[in-house]
Amino acid sequence: MQQTSAVVVKFTLEPSNTTRMIPKRIVWFLFLLLVLASCKQDDSDPTGMNPPPDATEILVSDELRLNPTGYAPLSASILLETSEPVRVRMRVVGRSGTTSDLVRDFPQIATDHNIPVHGLYGGFDNTVVLTFFDDTGNDLGSKTFGIETLPLSDAMPLITIQEMKQDQMAPGMTLVSYFGHNGEPFPQSPLMFDAFGDIRWYLDFSLHPQLNRLFFDDGVERLANGNFYFGSGGAGFGGSGDNRIYEVDLFGNVVDSWDMPGYGFHHEVSEKPDGNFLVTVNKLGAATIEDYIIEIDRNTKQIVREWNLNESLDNTRRTLIADPVDWVHVNAVTYDPSDDTIIVSGRTQGVIKLAASNEVVWIMGPHKEWGTAGNGIDLNQFLLQPLNSDGQPILDVSVLDGDANHPDFEWNWYQHAPLIHPNGDILLFDNGDNRNFVGGTYSRAVQYRVNEQNMTIQQVWQYGKERDEETYSRIVSDVDYLAADDHILFSPGAVVRNGGRYGKSIEINFSTGTVIFEATITPPIAFFDIITLHRTERLPLYPDP
Repeated sequence: MQQTSAVVVKFTLEPSNTTRMIPKRIVWFLFLLLVLASCKQDDSDPTGMNPPPDATEILVSDELRLNPTGYAPLSASILLETSEPVRVRMRVVGRSGTTSDLVRDFPQIATDHNIPVHGLYGGFDNTVVLTFFDDTGNDLGSKTFGIETLPLSDAMPLITIQEMKQDQMAPGMTLVSYFGHNGEPFPQSPLMFDAFGDIRWYLDFSLHPQLNRLFFDDGVERLANGNFYFGSGGAGFGGSGDNRIYEVDLFGNVVDSWDMPGYGFHHEVSEKPDGNFLVTVNKLGAATIEDYIIEIDRNTKQIVREWNLNESLDNTRRTLIADPVDWVHVNAVTYDPSDDTIIVSGRTQGVIKLAASNEVVWIMGPHKEWGTAGNGIDLNQFLLQPLNSDGQPILDVSVLDGDANHPDFEWNWYQHAPLIHPNGDILLFDNGDNRNFVGGTYSRAVQYRVNEQNMTIQQVWQYGKERDEETYSRIVSDVDYLAADDHILFSPGAVVRNGGRYGKSIEINFSTGTVIFEATITPPIAFFDIITLHRTERLPLYPDP
């Protein structure tokens, strides 16, 4: 018996000439009745008048399956049959208070349900509560399941939280395209952790017939349909080398895949608004590498377009690298729907905007030693003119060529992960390797404003320079714009400092420059003894319904 509210009973008894005083034994009897009535109240209905029915009255059967595919250790399925049509709400009870709960409503009204449970803790006796509602929203009761999971894989990282203002953070969990390992670097495992640093989901493809040597390079992204997608390659690093794009669900089931005959996958696959894929590739048999981009039709699975950077750029330019084979090292591509162009990050040349016809629109990078493209066009006409904070041209040749920095402007150096801000600006991770042709100690998230009519570029925001070596990552890494919150996610993926190797995911308020959230991800062993992760994202564990 649980008493949920106090009942105060007060009697005022005064004799009169026409009535007799109520006997004391009757007063005590009435008092006991009121107390017993109060004890029958429960948490679900403070009035005690309409307690919810026991869910067992409508449950015909239930079956719990932990990790049903064998690839998702922190996931389960609960199969239900009910005697009447119901809607189900699932709650994974968090171990860091109610803000760590994971709640998911499944809108379908049915008598048979297969409830996907994600967001469990590793090595923990998890509590999962299913609540049932009829088609008018009446609570029909709940059932609680205990789900005991195995400990996390010993390849999983230690996640340490340095800053966490949960009420200000963009919602969701942090998806990590993780490179760390415990001695066997393949397959690579994407993971998601919550605001408290607890890993709540990951995929382990060790026993998968196709993905047991997965090398996803830039990593995993979410498709518009809610599933995840990535490329699998990396034959030169010991990866699978099957040169295929995969679509998987949260359980790790392969939903679809796309081949690329004649090409080898590296770095990135990007979904266009029409569903097609842009893929950074090697052309098999070519003398150079990492200098082609293709488009794969989502539905027909055919290659419908090719960009050959040997034609659009100058593959003899050796300003940033002396390698004649990996001369441009394309590490990212993103689509600009405003004019049907692509924005390409060539790590050792710069950021280049290309038309669908493979013609250069502009070049973002130091002006030094640009020559003639493979198609015979002078590339100097596409170089962007930097502006100071007042919008005036910076004319210092040492700044234009990249030998020096201006107080208002620095070029991008060995950058990664360019993206288009909703206002049209370009955001990217400026790694800073070989900065000013001498080297650097800091990386930045930086936002540039490009005026294509005037062919100008202006630096409008940056973060990271003040952190110096603490967030310096000369390779890999990511930056994202969290549009709903006007926040930036800054993710140096290969920090080597004071004998340690780690990556970070840092959420920054764009307007104030303050850190909202910061996590350090430390692997047992870093890939190539340097890389912890390539990218991180912030997104809900379950996709939007």
